[in-house]
Amino acid sequence: MPPHILRALERVTFVAGLALLIFYAVARLDGYLASRAAIERFEAVAAQSASEFPAELAKPAAEAQSSRQLAEPSKVNFSAWAASRVRAYRRSLARDAGTPIAILRIPRLHLAAPVFNSTDALALNRGVGRIAGTAMPGASGNLGIAGHRDGFFRGLKDLSPGDAIEIEARRGTDTYIVRKILIVSPRDVSVLAPSQAPALTLVTCYPFYFIGNAPRRYVVEASLRAVAPNPPSGQRPAPIRLGAVQGEARK
Repeated sequence: MPPHILRALERVTFVAGLALLIFYAVARLDGYLASRAAIERFEAVAAQSASEFPAELAKPAAEAQSSRQLAEPSKVNFSAWAASRVRAYRRSLARDAGTPIAILRIPRLHLAAPVFNSTDALALNRGVGRIAGTAMPGASGNLGIAGHRDGFFRGLKDLSPGDAIEIEARRGTDTYIVRKILIVSPRDVSVLAPSQAPALTLVTCYPFYFIGNAPRRYVVEASLRAVAPNPPSGQRPAPIRLGAVQGEARK
């Protein structure tokens, strides 16, 4: 091929590559600005609502603020997420998902997600959702929470028995300890059965990297961590006598 034709092809290829880079940069910038604008609109509405209601009714606005802080793209670790789930999450920022009823935190996984009182598409794209018919956060019974395996709940694959899960609700923060992890059929709803004692059940699809509709469910069961009562003021707890413990063990 003549040299002048090769040079012409090189110039065309360079211009085409440069145009693609510019298009990609503009698309990324437009997406970021759209997300920020949606967040700012949401904050403005929440601030106005908070100013119109008395202090005792302003708690939901404070919870919404926590949700917005968690929802900022800069505060979410997308490293393990599927690309399609990241796109769905970013699109959800332009819609009002309502006020979360709690915040779910798993310190060992560095996970924090708003918990919505729904498991519809918007709620599960923005955060995680309380399963209908299960207990409310902070109440006695079995609280069931669902999330996407390729989004907020992908990290559940790294949980182990003994790990802590925190549920921050209006009445305070409850800490649950993972008891066991199960793989069950989607038809097995026994894991969501009511309980007398406070319990937490996290549910997502399984396998985590399955292509298409995953055939199983990954279930994390956790129990409320018991808090030992403090001894009366000025008193020290009675020392444990090693001999007594050994004697009980031999019985």
